[in-house]
Amino acid sequence: LKANASQGAAKIQFVVRNFSKIDSTVLSEPVHARNIPWRIMLMPRHSGQDKTKHIGFFLQCAPETDSLSWTCSASAILMLVNQSNKEASIIRKIHHVFFPKENDWGFSQFISWNDTMDPSKGFIKNDTIILEASLNADPPHGVCWDSKKITGFVGLRNQGATCYMNSLLQTLFFTTQLRRAVYMMPTENDDPVRSVPLAMQRIFYDLQYSDKPVGTKKLTRSFGWETLDSFMQHDVQELSRVLLDNLENKMKGTCVEGTIPKQLEGKMISYIKCLHVDYMSSRIEPFLDIQINVKGKKTIYESFDDYIRFETMDGENKYDAGEYGLQEARKGVMFSNFPPILHLQLMRFQYDPLADLNVKINDRYEFYDKLDLNKFLEKPESEPANYTLHAVLVHSGDNHGGHYVVYINVKGDGKWFKFDDDVVSQATAEEAIDNNYGGTEGDEHFGRHCTNAYMLVYIRDSCLDEVLRELNDDDIPESLKRRFAEEKKLEVQRRKERNEAHLYMSVQVWREDQFSCHQGFDLFVADKAKHSTYKALKKSTLTEFLTALADSIGYSVAEMRPWPLFHRPNGTTRVIGLDEADYDRTLFDLADNDENWFIFLETLLPDSGLKSLPPYDKNSQVIVFLKYYDVMNRKTSYVGHLYIELSMSLDDIAKKCREFVSIPSSVPLLFFEEVKPNRVDILTDTSIPLLKVMGDFTDGDILCFQIDSKDEKIPTVEDYFRELFNRIDVKFFDKNVSNDPGFTLTLSQRMHYIEIANAVASHLSIDPMMLQFFKSYQPYRDAASHHPIRCSFEGTLMDLFLHYKPSMAKKLYYQKLTIPVTEMENRVQVKCTWVTKHLKEETEFFVHPYKDATIEELLDEARTLIKLPSGGTGKLRLLEVVSNKICTCYDEESSIDCLTQPLQRSYRLEEIPHDQMDLEDNEILIQVAHFQKEIFQTFGVPFLMKIVDGESIDSIKRKIKERLDISDKDFEKYKVAIVRLGRVTYLPDDEDKTISIEDLQPTHGGSFVGRPWLGLDHVNKQPKKTRYSYMERAIKILN
Repeated sequence: LKANASQGAAKIQFVVRNFSKIDSTVLSEPVHARNIPWRIMLMPRHSGQDKTKHIGFFLQCAPETDSLSWTCSASAILMLVNQSNKEASIIRKIHHVFFPKENDWGFSQFISWNDTMDPSKGFIKNDTIILEASLNADPPHGVCWDSKKITGFVGLRNQGATCYMNSLLQTLFFTTQLRRAVYMMPTENDDPVRSVPLAMQRIFYDLQYSDKPVGTKKLTRSFGWETLDSFMQHDVQELSRVLLDNLENKMKGTCVEGTIPKQLEGKMISYIKCLHVDYMSSRIEPFLDIQINVKGKKTIYESFDDYIRFETMDGENKYDAGEYGLQEARKGVMFSNFPPILHLQLMRFQYDPLADLNVKINDRYEFYDKLDLNKFLEKPESEPANYTLHAVLVHSGDNHGGHYVVYINVKGDGKWFKFDDDVVSQATAEEAIDNNYGGTEGDEHFGRHCTNAYMLVYIRDSCLDEVLRELNDDDIPESLKRRFAEEKKLEVQRRKERNEAHLYMSVQVWREDQFSCHQGFDLFVADKAKHSTYKALKKSTLTEFLTALADSIGYSVAEMRPWPLFHRPNGTTRVIGLDEADYDRTLFDLADNDENWFIFLETLLPDSGLKSLPPYDKNSQVIVFLKYYDVMNRKTSYVGHLYIELSMSLDDIAKKCREFVSIPSSVPLLFFEEVKPNRVDILTDTSIPLLKVMGDFTDGDILCFQIDSKDEKIPTVEDYFRELFNRIDVKFFDKNVSNDPGFTLTLSQRMHYIEIANAVASHLSIDPMMLQFFKSYQPYRDAASHHPIRCSFEGTLMDLFLHYKPSMAKKLYYQKLTIPVTEMENRVQVKCTWVTKHLKEETEFFVHPYKDATIEELLDEARTLIKLPSGGTGKLRLLEVVSNKICTCYDEESSIDCLTQPLQRSYRLEEIPHDQMDLEDNEILIQVAHFQKEIFQTFGVPFLMKIVDGESIDSIKRKIKERLDISDKDFEKYKVAIVRLGRVTYLPDDEDKTISIEDLQPTHGGSFVGRPWLGLDHVNKQPKKTRYSYMERAIKILN
C-alpha cells in the first residue's frame, strides 16, 4: 500500500482514450483511500423510449475481501473535465454508504453521449475525455482496517445499538485522571459478573493494552441489562449521569472517594434579587453537566448568555419577599465556579407542540476549540476559566434514532482522532469541529445536515496537564494486572476449547454410588442422578480413555470395567457387555458416532482383598443388578450386582441376596423381575435355571427381592411399582392470588375428587369441603379456567390431565370458600369491586347468590360484606364496566341470569348518592368517562352524574370537579365534551350557556351503550422530554 493509503481523502483521474469506441464498462486504475482501492467506473447507458445514449459515471469501492458484511461511508465530487475551459466542467456530488451489494454509486445519465462527443462543448479532445473523482471516505467497518497499527488506539464493538455507550466510554477513558481513579478502586473481592467498577477497570485495561476492538458485554452484564437493552438506543448524556453517579457511590469509603465531584462538579447560584429593597434570596447548586439551548442560538457564547439571562418578576408574578411583601425582582442563575472537566449537553432534541412530538434541531451552531467562560462567573476565580475542547460527541440521525461517534483531542494538543465503534482513525480539526456545527450551509456539509455535535467535553487549561497526564503501567495496581492476565489466560483456554470442541465428545459415567438413593424403575434417572462427565478425544481408544480415567479417579485399569448403557425400546436402560476387541475401538465408534457416550463404570470394592476385578465371560455369564424391597417402610434400595452363570437358579442367588441385607436363611424370599416401567413379573420357579425362568436372560437385568410374609394385606414389589407408576407431581395455585408461587403435592393418578381435596386440605389446614378446584384454561397457559370442577366429578386425577403432554407440568387451581362446595354449586359466583364516593377501587370480593336470585338479593348479600360510610343513602347499585366505560346499570328486579359471563367479569358496586335517588322528569343520569385524544382510548374510573334540564355548563363542570376531588389547576388540564354516536362536541367556556337533556337522551334502548356521555379529554399541556425517545426507556444500572 502507498504511504498515505490510510488517509480518507484521495483523488482519482481517469484519462479515457479512444472514447468513441467504448461499448462496455471500463475501470480506472485503483487509488487507495482508507486502505481500500477506489476506481472510476465508466459505461455507456441508454435510456428513454428513444434509447438516448448517456455516460454512466460511477465511483466504485472494491475492497479485496470475501466478506459480505463490510461497509464504508464516503462522499465524492465527480467531474467531467472541460478541456477548453475548466470552469465549465460538469460537477456532481454523491454521498453513499458502500457495501457488497451496492459497491458503486454515481449517475447513469451524467451527460448525454452526443454532448460529450461534440468538440465545441470542450469535453473531448483527440478522442480523449478526462474524468476526476475527489473523494473523502470514512474508515471502513468489517475489512481492511487495523486501528491499533494506524492510530495506536482501539475501538469498542457495538452490541447492536450501543454506539452511544461506546462514545462515552472512549471519552471517559481518555480522561486519564478519571481512568487512574477507576484503576485504584478496590475490587479484589467484587463479584466478577455484577461489579460495575471491576467491569469498568476491565474495559479501560483492554482499551489500553488490546490490539483488537474491545467487547462491552461484560460491562452491560454488570449493569444488569438484558440482551434487549443492547438493542435500544439511549441518550448519551443520561448514561453519563447514571454511570458517573454509580461510580461515585462505589468510590465512597475508598482511597479515591470524591474524585468525580472534584473533577466534574461545578457550582451555580440560583438567586432572586429585589429591585427596590435590599433583599436577595439565593442558594448554591452543584452540577456535573450543563444543558445549553441550541435553538435560536448561533454560538456557544450566545447559549451561555441565555443561560444566565435573568427574568423579571413583576405584575401578578411579583416575588413574596417576606416582611417586604410583594416586590419586583430579578430571577436567574450565576456561575460560582467551573470544574476542571466541563460536560456540556447541546439540547438538540426538544418538544415541538405543533407536531406533538420530539424533533431534532439540526440548525448550525458554532463551538470552538478554545472557550473563555470568565465573564459568566459571579466573580473571578483564582485560575482563569479558559478551556480547551477535548471531545465532541456527534449524533447522526433524527429523533427516531441514529448513530453516535466521538472525536477526541487525546492529548489536548489539537491532534484529533475519530472513534466510530470498533474503528479508530485520525481526523482533522475541521472534521472534528467545523463539520459538526450542523445546518446545511456550504458545500462541505453535503450529506451532513443531520450530523452534528450533541455533547462537548472541555478541560480547563490550568488543569490540562494533570487531567491528561499520561498513565503508565506502574499506575495500575499489580493485583489488577494479575487478575486480568489470569482472565485472559482462561479466555484463551476457553477459546481453544471452543475451536477444538468438534474433536471431543462427552463420556458420562455412572457408578454404583449413584444408584443407592434411587427409588423407582431402573437404576437411576438420567436427568436427576448425579454423575461424572469427562471430555475425551473422539479418536482415542477405550484403552487410552481408561488409562487417563484411572489417573483421575485413583483406580488402576485392572480395577475398572466399563459397561455401555443402552436404552431399550421398552423404555428401560440396561448395560451391555464389551468384547476384548472393543477396547481397541475409538470412543466415537463405540458411541455409534454420537457426541455423548453413557457408561456404568464397575470398580473393585475396597474391602474385597483383590487386585483386579474378577474375569467376566460374556458367553457364559451375565451381570445382574439387585434391589431389596423393605415391606415395612415400602422402599426399595440398591444392594449390588452379581455375575450369574446361565445355569444358576434363584435358590443359588438367594444365598447371596441374604448376605447383602443380613436376612436369616430360614426366611423365605420372593423374587421379581423389572420388565418395564409399568410391568414387574414375579418369578416363582426358584429351583430351575434362570435362563428357563426368565426366558430372555441378558446383561443388565434387574431383580428385586423381598421377604415373603405370607400376608396378602402387605404390599409386594408389584404393588409398590404399580403405585410408583401412578405417582404424579401436581402444582396447586390459589386462583385469587396473583403471582401465587403455589405448592407441589405428589399424588396418584388414580385418585378421585375427594381424595385430591383431602390431600390439598391437609396441606392448607382447611376443611376439604371449603375448597373448589379449577383446571388450567389451557395446558400451556398460566391461567385458571372460569368453570370449576364439580365435587361430583367421577373421574380420576389422570382424567383431568388427558390433554397434557408427559413433559408438561401438571397444574390445578383452587379457591377457598366461605360456604361448602356442595352448596356453592347451587349458587353463582359474582366478582364485585367496591368503589367509594371518591372513585377509589377499594375492595374486591365475591358474592354467591343462588342461581334463581334477583339483583336485589345479590345487593343484599354484598351489603353484608362491605362497610358503608355513615351519612349515606345505604342504597347500592350494580354496574357493568367494560373498557373503562359503564355499559349497564342493572335493575334490582332483574334476574341474576341477566349478568353476562359472571365468572369472567368483575362488576362494580357503589352507593347511590342522595341527589340520584329519585330523579324528576327534568333530570337525567349521564356517565362521565376519561379519554385522551381519541374517544376509544378511555381510561380511569367512569361515574354517573345527574344533570338537570337547562343546567349551566359552569355548574356541570363544577360538579365534575367536586366528584373528582381535584384542584382548579388540575381541572384546567381537562376539556369536557359531549360524545354522541362517536362524535365529540367540546363544551364552550361560556359559563352561562345551558344544556338541554333532550340532547342527552339515548338513541335506542335503555343501556348506557347507545347513550351520549360526557368525556373528559386529558390534554397534555406539559412539554415532553427534551431528548429523543427512540425505543426509549430510562437507563438503569441495577448493580
